[in-house]
Parts: sequence; C-alpha cells; structure tokens
Amino acid sequence: MPIYEYMCMKCNKEFECIVIGSDDRSVSCPECNGENVKRQMSACSFKSGGNYSPPSGSSGCSSCTSSNCSTCH
Repeated sequence: MPIYEYMCMKCNKEFECIVIGSDDRSVSCPECNGENVKRQMSACSFKSGGNYSPPSGSSGCSSCTSSNCSTCH
C-alpha cells in the first residue's frame, strides 16, 4: 500500500496517508477533518540495487552540474 502526501485546502496542513489502491476519496485532514485535500507530488524514496555508470564523455545525468551529483553518483 502506497503512502501519499496530501495538503488540506481548508487549513493548509500537509500530511501523509496510506491509501488502498488509488481511492483517495476517503482521505480527510487529521487537523481539521476537512475533506478537500489535494495529493502532492513527492520524491521517489527508493534506490535501485545496480550501479549507475554515465555514458562515455558525460559527467552524469542531465541535471549534473558537477561530478558530485547526488542523483546519479
């Protein structure tokens, strides 16, 4: 079961909630019990088990600005 991040449109409280499937109609704010909540975009929280090797002649991923990129190194 995935954990989603939400924001209450009534009191602006940000919170997380485990949702069965993708049915977030039953999610309400734990602070004010408001039902007008919006699912937020969240970062991926897992890392693959393989080692990433950037293409030859490249310093890493497209967002790299140095060789110390935390995204792909």
